[in-house]
Parts: sequence; structure tokens; C-alpha cells
Amino acid sequence: MRKYGSFFLSLLFVLVAVSMSGCANLGQNPAGVYGVGGSLDSIPLSDRFQGGTEHPGLFPPVYFAYDSSQVVESERSKVEAVSRHLKQNSSVAVIIEGHCDERGSREYNLALGERRALAVRAYLAGLGVGVDRIQTKSYGEENPSVPGHDEESWARNRRGEFVLYY
Repeated sequence: MRKYGSFFLSLLFVLVAVSMSGCANLGQNPAGVYGVGGSLDSIPLSDRFQGGTEHPGLFPPVYFAYDSSQVVESERSKVEAVSRHLKQNSSVAVIIEGHCDERGSREYNLALGERRALAVRAYLAGLGVGVDRIQTKSYGEENPSVPGHDEESWARNRRGEFVLYY
């Protein structure tokens, strides 16, 4: 019986060692886990620009209609201003954060927030900004900018925000 006990202890040690070696790439981004932008195995911009300066709120948010991810004409000038800034500052990168109001399920709002961020990303890319400098992130309904349970509050929470990294 003692022979089997040491065998199982050795086997356990080997399994633990193998499982620990599988954690060696935790700092890498396997298959685009961090969202869209750059190559599939790129590191998120927030990690890539550690030591750089994060500038949220430098540009006004893009607002969306209820249950929509379309960048309407009245909001396009905001994206165009970000595009001009990024083109003039080639070392700057951006994360576009998609947000929703509180209506809808958590899952639905996360998906809608991602569609909103991707719509802004596509507009920026169409204006000539390299997609390797743009990533997206959805917060769904989790980070409202305005508290409240009325149409005015909901309208301010349906947005795409720009976080620039220098």
C-alpha cells in the first residue's frame, strides 16, 4: 500500500507542476479575449500603455438612440474630432467604451454596449485611424453617467466614451 501512496503523491506533484506551467502566459491575450482591436493576440491598450497617461473624458461621449448602435449624423462630428486628434498624435491609442441605460437584461445590454463601441470603432477606422490603435469594451448598464430612472437619465447613459492613452 505504501508503494501506491508514493506513486499517487508523485503523480499529484507532476499534475500540479504541469498545471502551473500552463499559467505562464497569463499576461498574454489568448484569441482576442480583450475585445476587438489590433491582432487577435494583441495585449489590451491599457496594459500596453502602462506608465502612459490615461485621459478619459478628453472628448465628449457619442450618444445613441434607444436600442440602437447607429452613430447618427448629429454625433459624427464628435468621432471626427477624435479621428483628427489620433491622426495628429500617432502614439495615442483609444479604448471606446460602450454603455447602455438600465432597461434590458444584463446580457442584452453588454451586447448592445459592444455593438455601440464597435460602431464608433468602425466609423473611426473609416476615417483612416488604424484599427491597431482602437479597442472596445462594453460596460452595458453597469456604469451610468447619470443616476435616475427617467428618459432624460436614460438618454445620457446610452453612450460611447473615449479613453485615450498617451
